[in-house]
Amino acid sequence: MADAPVDVLLKGSSGKNIRGLLRIIILVTIAAAAVSSRLFSVIRFESIIHEFDPWFNFRATKYLVQNGFHSFWDWFDDRTWHPLGRVTGGTLYPGLMVTSGAIYHLLRFLTLPVDIRNICVLLAPAFSGLTAFAMYLLTNEMSSSPSAGLLAAAFMGITPGYISRSVAGSYDNEAIAIFLLVFTFFLWIRAVKNGSIMYGALTALSYGYMVSAWGGYVFITNLIPLHIFVLLCMGRYSTRLYISYTTWYALGTLASMQIPFVGFLPIRNSDHMSAFGIFGLLQLVAFAEFIRGYVPTKQFQKLLTSMIIITVAVGFVGLSLLSISGVIAPWSGRFYSLWDTGYAKIHIPIIASVSEHQPTAWPAFFFDLNFLIWLFPAGVYICFRDLKDEHVFVVIYGVLASYFAGVMVRLMLTLTPIVCVAAALALSQIIDNYVTISPRQAQAKSTESSSESLRSGRSPVVGIYSYASKAIVTSSVVIYLLLFVAHCTWVTSNAYSSPSVVLASRLPDGSQFLIDDYREAYYWLRQNTPQNAKIASWWDYGYQIGGMADRPTLVDNNTWNNTHIATVGKAMSSPEEVSYPILREHDVDYVLVVFGGLLGYSGDDLNKFLWMVRIAEGIWPDEVKERDFFTARGEYRVDDQATPTMRNSLMYKMSYYNYNSLFQQGQAIDRVRGVRLPAEGPQLSTMEEAFTSENWIIRIYKVKDLDNFDRDHMSAAAFDRGHKRKRATKRRGPRVLRTE
Repeated sequence: MADAPVDVLLKGSSGKNIRGLLRIIILVTIAAAAVSSRLFSVIRFESIIHEFDPWFNFRATKYLVQNGFHSFWDWFDDRTWHPLGRVTGGTLYPGLMVTSGAIYHLLRFLTLPVDIRNICVLLAPAFSGLTAFAMYLLTNEMSSSPSAGLLAAAFMGITPGYISRSVAGSYDNEAIAIFLLVFTFFLWIRAVKNGSIMYGALTALSYGYMVSAWGGYVFITNLIPLHIFVLLCMGRYSTRLYISYTTWYALGTLASMQIPFVGFLPIRNSDHMSAFGIFGLLQLVAFAEFIRGYVPTKQFQKLLTSMIIITVAVGFVGLSLLSISGVIAPWSGRFYSLWDTGYAKIHIPIIASVSEHQPTAWPAFFFDLNFLIWLFPAGVYICFRDLKDEHVFVVIYGVLASYFAGVMVRLMLTLTPIVCVAAALALSQIIDNYVTISPRQAQAKSTESSSESLRSGRSPVVGIYSYASKAIVTSSVVIYLLLFVAHCTWVTSNAYSSPSVVLASRLPDGSQFLIDDYREAYYWLRQNTPQNAKIASWWDYGYQIGGMADRPTLVDNNTWNNTHIATVGKAMSSPEEVSYPILREHDVDYVLVVFGGLLGYSGDDLNKFLWMVRIAEGIWPDEVKERDFFTARGEYRVDDQATPTMRNSLMYKMSYYNYNSLFQQGQAIDRVRGVRLPAEGPQLSTMEEAFTSENWIIRIYKVKDLDNFDRDHMSAAAFDRGHKRKRATKRRGPRVLRTE
């Protein structure tokens, strides 16, 4: 009989070990599913860097690997923003490049000859597995149910809201930043629950890594102070809060200031003042708690009231004076655009011109989150019911992220983690109530609880014991989960796995047809132009030209100099006699435009043209006017009814030059805008067509080297007679190109 407790102990220990092993297996499976679901782009296309910003990140990573960290830190890139150049090492978040470079050198040290391009392509899928594990850890801090953490990890692994920025080839800052966001929040919750200096320091280190990786670190910088402020307002001050926050703020601020691009912003920028303010407030609260025991209650209330009034007044006056004097930088335009959706369009059109900065349409929430969107409020309600310190964090995060995701499409990325947490809390409670208790156990438990309740006077345990109810709810949950997996797989494979540099379409027989015009044009630039030839294009394509064509550009996706971008916009929206001197002044050799009228590619420059006009008008309101491009009825047209300003603009001429030759007389059609074009196409005097891709998506023009250019007396017809086009445009067959 004495051995019985030992047997029970062994059985319990064995069962616990088995459950732990199962959790590890499930987590590994979830990580594998997260990685696999992000490989559609490689399987369906090839291993290639996607989009626009990733091409700069890839180019910077290659420079880091080839030249070393110190050279990278001091890198001045004279092949961008001609003739200004860019102090690259001091104007970027280096975390992504340093991470890839560290992995590259580690694999080389282990004698694994992996190409840096493959590391960059697969970095985001690899970190998605780590993000799923971090989500498991974070959710476990919110619930005692082990199923909640596993469900949250599974949701995070395959939810389109996160996959949209982490597929293979999406080598952007978010590739590692979302993992760091979730992991930082996990460490923060652990620090608050334990009041641990160690976890506070780890939170600061993770936060510092996050600062080096993504500008979205400001979300953490403001969310953690808001969490502390709400807890203080709820009367939940404790030494745990003091230790965790002061440790995080002190070490995290020092860590963030080591990034050159951030520098002194944490102490001189309005975006960071809330963290500093809560740090000061916490010191006052701690001081008040200290003297509470030494001062009578009535006197303490008067002292506390006086301290609050004096502190608020001094803080407000001090902040105002520092802001007016310029010591503290004012709120940025991006901040104002989060609270006023029309602010950017009026004051900063270059921000409003980016599609991912537009307000989110309601269907996008279902598209990116599927059935999690209605489990989300249920999970928040569960947090309200318990409302521990960590649950307050979930509520605050959920409210803020929901608002910001509605204001800006891009911020759906920050909403997805908390939706996964809340949905997992709700669904795990359903599963625990309907699945985990067998009828026999429930009957025994009900009998025991009834007899105990008779003795103690308490109510008996209430549970769900019916086979029918269990079967209905369980089968419904399984069906929902299967539909969720099917939706995520479809969205990932069809919507988020197509690289922007390779377009896919379907032939009449259903087979896939690849449109490779971008790489065809960039390859032509690389092979047929001088190495120092300057390329002018709209800023969207600057990173790709620099990465694939390896040619100097006037502007690119960094968008740090609005005037320089407006100069390109002015050149594109002006007549040739105005555009030509601008291009020659900036040493432009070739001009690249994107035209989708033949294939129906809607992402071309004519559809972006009004943003070029608006940005140029912001700098030269007397020379470029948006209303001149609209008809008397307020229509933006490119056909016979187009305004003279529109038809004389350089963008219009370069887009439609020689386009009529593809059709019968008078039958030329723009398939994007759905209109018939004028019978007589535009003529160019200062440009000559150098290259047009197979499907007419990319058109490249060489700027003529003209002597004695007189733009005031130029006759286009006479000019054309004197300067015949030197060579016909080369028409090439399809070609499959690989870029390194």
